[in-house]
Amino acid sequence: MASKADTLLKDYQAKRDFTKTQEPSGQSAVAAGGHRFVVQKHDATRLHYDFRIELDGVLKSWAVTKGPSDNPSDKRLAVRVEDHPLAYGDFEGTIPPDEYGGGTVMLWDQGTWEPIGDPHEALEGGDLKMRLHGQRMKGEWVLVHMKGRDTKRKSGPARQNWLLIKHRDEQARNEETLTTRFTRSVSTGRDMAGIAKGLKPKKTTKTKADAVWHSDPDKAVDNPAPNMPKSGKSGQLPEFRPPQLATLSSEVPEGNDWVFEMKYDGYRCQAAIAGDQVRLFTRNGKDWTDQFATIVPPLSRITKGTALIDGELCAFDSKGRTDFSTLKQRLSDGGPLTFFAFDLIEENGEDTAKLKLTERKRRLEALLGTIDTSSLVQLSTHVTGNGQKVLDALCRENHEGIIAKQADAPYRSDRNRNWLKIKCARRQEFVIAGWSPSSKKKTFASLLLGTWDDGKLTYRGRVGTGFSVDVAEELQRQLDSRSRKTSPFAQVPKPIARNARWITPELVAEIGYAEFTPDGILRHPSFLGLREDKSAKDVTLEKPTDRPETALLNAKAGSAAADKAAVRLTSPDRVVYPGQGVTKAELVAYYAAVAERMLPYVANRPLSLLRCPQGRANYCFFQKHDTGGFPDAMKSLLITEKDGSKEDYFYIDDLAGLIAGTQMNVLEWHLWGARNKDVEKPERIIFDIDPDEGLGFADVRAAATDIRDVLNALGLKSYPLVSGGKGVHVIAPLTPRVAWPEVKAFCKGLAQRLADDQPDRYIATMSKAKRKGKLFIDYLRNERGSTAIAPWSSRSREGAPVAVPVSWDELQNVKSANQFTLAAAAECASEADPWTDYFEITQSITKPMLKAVTQAD
Repeated sequence: MASKADTLLKDYQAKRDFTKTQEPSGQSAVAAGGHRFVVQKHDATRLHYDFRIELDGVLKSWAVTKGPSDNPSDKRLAVRVEDHPLAYGDFEGTIPPDEYGGGTVMLWDQGTWEPIGDPHEALEGGDLKMRLHGQRMKGEWVLVHMKGRDTKRKSGPARQNWLLIKHRDEQARNEETLTTRFTRSVSTGRDMAGIAKGLKPKKTTKTKADAVWHSDPDKAVDNPAPNMPKSGKSGQLPEFRPPQLATLSSEVPEGNDWVFEMKYDGYRCQAAIAGDQVRLFTRNGKDWTDQFATIVPPLSRITKGTALIDGELCAFDSKGRTDFSTLKQRLSDGGPLTFFAFDLIEENGEDTAKLKLTERKRRLEALLGTIDTSSLVQLSTHVTGNGQKVLDALCRENHEGIIAKQADAPYRSDRNRNWLKIKCARRQEFVIAGWSPSSKKKTFASLLLGTWDDGKLTYRGRVGTGFSVDVAEELQRQLDSRSRKTSPFAQVPKPIARNARWITPELVAEIGYAEFTPDGILRHPSFLGLREDKSAKDVTLEKPTDRPETALLNAKAGSAAADKAAVRLTSPDRVVYPGQGVTKAELVAYYAAVAERMLPYVANRPLSLLRCPQGRANYCFFQKHDTGGFPDAMKSLLITEKDGSKEDYFYIDDLAGLIAGTQMNVLEWHLWGARNKDVEKPERIIFDIDPDEGLGFADVRAAATDIRDVLNALGLKSYPLVSGGKGVHVIAPLTPRVAWPEVKAFCKGLAQRLADDQPDRYIATMSKAKRKGKLFIDYLRNERGSTAIAPWSSRSREGAPVAVPVSWDELQNVKSANQFTLAAAAECASEADPWTDYFEITQSITKPMLKAVTQAD
């Protein structure tokens, strides 16, 4: 009986003579279930790009006439064509000229796709949204069927015309860059001419992981190096060396002297090779060649000489991510494994560990030679600089994190700060030292976990989720074989110890968790698997070495500040910035540290609050009216609206108000330009510099200086605020004499005058279409009811940045608008005030000033 895929491929097979073309026939259809996508550049009657996604055991296909564009304004025609077999996704070569589709075919992109919603309903309805994790196409895209615009044919069904459109996200660009930047095959490194001539494949190191982690497409390389010869003489198998280990860090190092790799979720593995002989070692030096046997054959073909390669042994889950649980299953059933090689410690008897990292990686790349994307041995590629950008991209795709490595450092067999690990989510190893019995099943209800601290086993909590039935049964057998009568812990809470069963603490479990409670107990732990490659005696509690533990960002200090202010702080250990692990109590500690600097700008003026009840990574919303339910320290002011109605607006007047807002999940404080005592007359003006994509922060700094100079010429002194977002706010304090309409007219006139004087640099309108390559001088915050971010306010953005006041001289050394973290901002607040005379300035907008900027020359 024909499968669904066989039926769908009848049209494809009818159009081709497989005795003449090398294209796959698809007669042995592959079962459905994957989510692969490919793009093939096809030089047929006319050049086009074939976009294909795996669904129902076939590749649903569209011919995109101009190729995909990463500019959301481009709507590329995509003509629906017949379904293709899954094997077609690997096809690259030529189709004979007289055959259907005759011409050259390049494998231009590949990766996985993730449907947004039900893909069958979306395909039927003509609105197919998806996330692409390709080597070149990334982020959200949509295929839209132009119903009623299909092309009729003399015979057969009409030709379906669709549009392929990029959604506006972090991977979008303001002009199309994909087809012009990438001209070579992701599989073989050849260009179209090379494929047509049948040239041998060039070297390419793109990997499965690269398809989902390359964070900066603008820096992607599409010019693979030529293939390198293999190493020479054979010799003795290299001996195991203790590996270099990474130190946990909460901060991403900056600068081009650091390179960044994906942090793989697998087993650390050292491969000792001598010709076709291979020995595989765990991080503790155990010989696990038998356990890792499936990876031995591809490693045995790497060199005729000798090598000691450091790497990670991994398995991919259904979404194309390295996954420890999947790895455990593959080790059990003998499934395929992938070895990611990231360092070369020894080569042909030479100790390469003394070389700098970039040289070791260059030699490793040459040693590995040609790497196809389907190869089970892959080179772990890296990005130089842009570490935060790399981390953000990986975290969005739910990967584990990054490893930061000093580019010029040698390989050292210990844990040091030349290698840093920065994680997206919290996870580490714990010792299993007991278990709680279950009244409903034969296996345990939960495992009792601990870490070694100063020679004592400290209780860290229980884990009762993450176990399959089979895993739980096997684990129960191991628990029973290690039974003992006494507790290995230094101390255990009595209610837990009462029914506990104790074991000798030899088993190590990998645990994912949300956070620790203030007394060091795991919150929301989940079992990920046993770590047989790690020794229980080495398991200690991992702490970021550079995480501020001073009163500037200390949970205890935050709770104490809340108690002193008489504000009840619920869930103080709830994480509000997942990427940095910052808790609510720590955010309160930050505001306590900066309150003296912040309150003069924030107190006694109407506020608009950005609230994020589930942390910055989830849904956030603005709230400006007091609807009740807030602590008393959050006060309200009755303001008459334009329509005559009256509304309660928030305001605060002390640190208790800042803490109360934080308790109510406020992550951003936005303020009016006027004080409570006279909301009709502003006491400051503000210009927000918003750069178009592609412009650097140096352009923003220059624009701020231009605005400062114009204001100075008019007699107004101004101050720069690094916004914590993308730009700089230029703020001039005012004596509140002039009403909102005149103030807005002045600000609009000044912005427009700058745009008229330098139209190639500035624009004073919000139009996205006209903004390309320019800086928008946003004056619109200078009207009644409009708000702007408060000085010293946190921002609901990745990295937990802060809006920080700086001096004009300091601004010249600022590298980005979001460079100030909570800890850095708190430190700035303890130093000399860069806006010392802000509140002593007596200046106002005069009629001559207004005339100067609003009248044409």
